[in-house]
Amino acid sequence: MKRKPQAPAPKHRSAKFWPVMGFATIAGMRSMSAPAFLSHYFSRQPHAGLERSPLRFLQKPVTAQILKALAAGEMVMDKLPTTPNRTAPPVLLGRLLSGALVGAAWYKSRHGSALSGGVLGGLAAVAATFVSYALRTGISQQTDTPIALVGVGEDALVVGGGAALLRGVQPAHGEWRPL
Repeated sequence: MKRKPQAPAPKHRSAKFWPVMGFATIAGMRSMSAPAFLSHYFSRQPHAGLERSPLRFLQKPVTAQILKALAAGEMVMDKLPTTPNRTAPPVLLGRLLSGALVGAAWYKSRHGSALSGGVLGGLAAVAATFVSYALRTGISQQTDTPIALVGVGEDALVVGGGAALLRGVQPAHGEWRPL
Protein backbone atom coordinates (compact mmCIF):
# COMPACT_ATOMS: atom_id res chain seq x y z
CA MET A 1 0.00 0.00 0.00
CA LYS A 2 1.44 3.34 -1.04
CA ARG A 3 1.37 6.21 1.36
CA LYS A 4 0.17 9.58 0.22
CA PRO A 5 2.84 12.24 0.29
CA GLN A 6 2.34 14.63 3.16
CA ALA A 7 1.46 18.19 2.36
CA PRO A 8 4.13 20.71 3.27
CA ALA A 9 3.70 22.46 6.60
CA PRO A 10 1.60 25.58 6.36
CA LYS A 11 3.62 28.74 5.91
CA HIS A 12 2.37 30.16 9.21
CA ARG A 13 3.97 27.28 11.11
CA SER A 14 7.42 28.03 9.69
CA ALA A 15 6.85 31.74 10.32
CA LYS A 16 6.74 30.86 14.01
CA PHE A 17 9.29 28.04 14.22
CA TRP A 18 12.35 29.38 12.37
CA PRO A 19 12.45 32.85 13.91
CA VAL A 20 12.22 31.25 17.37
CA MET A 21 15.13 28.99 16.49
CA GLY A 22 17.13 32.06 15.45
CA PHE A 23 16.30 34.09 18.55
CA ALA A 24 16.91 31.08 20.81
CA THR A 25 20.29 30.43 19.23
CA ILE A 26 21.23 34.01 20.03
CA ALA A 27 19.95 33.48 23.60
CA GLY A 28 22.27 30.49 23.92
CA MET A 29 25.22 32.64 22.91
CA ARG A 30 24.32 35.87 24.74
CA SER A 31 21.29 35.61 27.01
CA MET A 32 20.31 39.29 26.98
CA SER A 33 20.81 39.85 23.27
CA ALA A 34 17.87 37.73 22.15
CA PRO A 35 15.25 39.60 24.21
CA ALA A 36 16.93 42.90 23.21
CA PHE A 37 16.61 42.14 19.49
CA LEU A 38 13.05 40.87 19.86
CA SER A 39 11.96 43.84 21.96
CA HIS A 40 13.58 46.19 19.44
CA TYR A 41 11.51 44.53 16.71
CA PHE A 42 8.26 44.56 18.70
CA SER A 43 8.72 48.18 19.82
CA ARG A 44 8.75 49.20 16.16
CA GLN A 45 6.19 46.69 14.91
CA PRO A 46 3.75 45.90 17.73
CA HIS A 47 1.59 42.83 17.28
CA ALA A 48 -2.04 42.44 18.24
CA GLY A 49 -1.26 38.90 19.45
CA LEU A 50 0.60 40.44 22.41
CA GLU A 51 -1.97 43.14 23.14
CA ARG A 52 -3.57 41.49 26.19
CA SER A 53 -0.64 39.25 27.04
CA PRO A 54 1.71 39.64 29.99
CA LEU A 55 4.43 39.62 27.31
CA ARG A 56 3.22 42.96 25.91
CA PHE A 57 5.96 44.73 27.90
CA LEU A 58 8.38 43.63 25.15
CA GLN A 59 6.64 46.09 22.79
CA LYS A 60 7.48 49.14 24.88
CA PRO A 61 10.36 51.26 23.60
CA VAL A 62 11.71 51.70 27.14
CA THR A 63 11.91 47.91 27.51
CA ALA A 64 13.87 47.70 24.27
CA GLN A 65 16.31 50.36 25.48
CA ILE A 66 16.85 48.68 28.86
CA LEU A 67 17.39 45.28 27.24
CA LYS A 68 19.88 46.75 24.76
CA ALA A 69 21.88 48.25 27.66
CA LEU A 70 21.82 44.92 29.49
CA ALA A 71 22.94 43.11 26.32
CA ALA A 72 25.87 45.51 25.87
CA GLY A 73 26.84 45.03 29.51
CA GLU A 74 26.70 41.26 29.11
CA MET A 75 29.09 41.45 26.16
CA VAL A 76 31.59 43.34 28.30
CA MET A 77 31.15 41.08 31.35
CA ASP A 78 31.61 37.99 29.20
CA LYS A 79 35.26 38.86 28.64
CA LEU A 80 36.16 39.13 32.34
CA PRO A 81 38.10 36.23 33.87
CA THR A 82 35.72 36.13 36.86
CA THR A 83 32.65 35.53 34.69
CA PRO A 84 31.23 32.05 35.33
CA ASN A 85 31.13 29.45 32.59
CA ARG A 86 27.98 29.63 30.45
CA THR A 87 27.26 25.98 31.18
CA ALA A 88 27.26 26.52 34.97
CA PRO A 89 23.71 25.76 36.21
CA PRO A 90 22.65 29.33 37.17
CA VAL A 91 24.02 30.79 33.92
CA LEU A 92 22.51 27.99 31.85
CA LEU A 93 19.16 28.59 33.55
CA GLY A 94 19.33 32.25 32.49
CA ARG A 95 19.91 31.24 28.89
CA LEU A 96 17.08 28.73 29.04
CA LEU A 97 14.73 31.40 30.43
CA SER A 98 15.86 33.91 27.81
CA GLY A 99 15.15 31.41 25.03
CA ALA A 100 11.80 30.55 26.61
CA LEU A 101 10.87 34.24 26.80
CA VAL A 102 11.64 34.97 23.16
CA GLY A 103 9.99 31.75 22.03
CA ALA A 104 6.82 32.39 24.02
CA ALA A 105 6.61 36.01 22.87
CA TRP A 106 7.16 35.18 19.20
CA TYR A 107 4.59 32.37 19.18
CA LYS A 108 2.08 34.50 21.10
CA SER A 109 2.59 37.40 18.67
CA ARG A 110 1.63 35.02 15.87
CA HIS A 111 -1.48 33.87 17.78
CA GLY A 112 0.19 30.59 18.68
CA SER A 113 0.74 28.89 21.98
CA ALA A 114 3.10 30.77 24.28
CA LEU A 115 3.79 27.49 26.05
CA SER A 116 4.84 25.74 22.83
CA GLY A 117 7.02 28.66 21.81
CA GLY A 118 8.54 28.85 25.28
CA VAL A 119 9.43 25.16 25.36
CA LEU A 120 10.91 25.32 21.86
CA GLY A 121 12.86 28.49 22.63
CA GLY A 122 14.17 27.20 25.95
CA LEU A 123 15.34 23.87 24.55
CA ALA A 124 16.97 25.51 21.52
CA ALA A 125 18.76 28.02 23.75
CA VAL A 126 20.19 25.25 25.92
CA ALA A 127 21.39 23.37 22.85
CA ALA A 128 22.92 26.56 21.41
CA THR A 129 24.65 27.23 24.74
CA PHE A 130 26.54 23.95 24.61
CA VAL A 131 27.31 24.19 20.90
CA SER A 132 28.59 27.76 21.14
CA TYR A 133 30.63 26.91 24.23
CA ALA A 134 32.26 23.97 22.43
CA LEU A 135 32.99 26.11 19.39
CA ARG A 136 34.42 28.99 21.40
CA THR A 137 36.70 26.84 23.55
CA GLY A 138 37.65 24.65 20.61
CA ILE A 139 38.63 27.61 18.44
CA SER A 140 40.60 29.11 21.30
CA GLN A 141 42.49 25.87 21.99
CA GLN A 142 43.11 24.91 18.37
CA THR A 143 44.39 28.33 17.34
CA ASP A 144 46.01 29.46 20.61
CA THR A 145 43.77 32.53 20.49
CA PRO A 146 42.81 34.05 23.83
CA ILE A 147 39.28 33.00 24.78
CA ALA A 148 38.25 36.66 25.22
CA LEU A 149 39.27 37.44 21.65
CA VAL A 150 37.22 34.52 20.37
CA GLY A 151 34.41 35.99 22.48
CA VAL A 152 34.66 39.24 20.54
CA GLY A 153 34.14 37.24 17.36
CA GLU A 154 31.16 35.56 19.00
CA ASP A 155 29.76 39.02 19.85
CA ALA A 156 30.09 40.01 16.20
CA LEU A 157 28.23 36.85 15.20
CA VAL A 158 25.45 37.61 17.69
CA VAL A 159 25.05 41.21 16.51
CA GLY A 160 25.25 40.31 12.82
CA GLY A 161 22.96 37.31 13.25
CA GLY A 162 20.43 39.32 15.24
CA ALA A 163 20.40 42.11 12.65
CA ALA A 164 19.96 39.60 9.84
CA LEU A 165 17.18 37.87 11.74
CA LEU A 166 15.32 41.16 12.18
CA ARG A 167 15.68 41.95 8.48
CA GLY A 168 14.29 38.53 7.61
CA VAL A 169 11.19 38.52 9.79
CA GLN A 170 8.06 40.19 8.58
CA PRO A 171 5.05 41.32 10.56
CA ALA A 172 2.24 38.79 10.62
CA HIS A 173 -0.17 39.72 7.85
CA GLY A 174 -2.61 42.27 9.18
CA GLU A 175 -1.12 42.09 12.67
CA TRP A 176 0.78 45.34 12.94
CA ARG A 177 -0.83 47.96 15.10
CA PRO A 178 0.48 51.31 16.29
CA LEU A 179 1.13 51.72 20.01
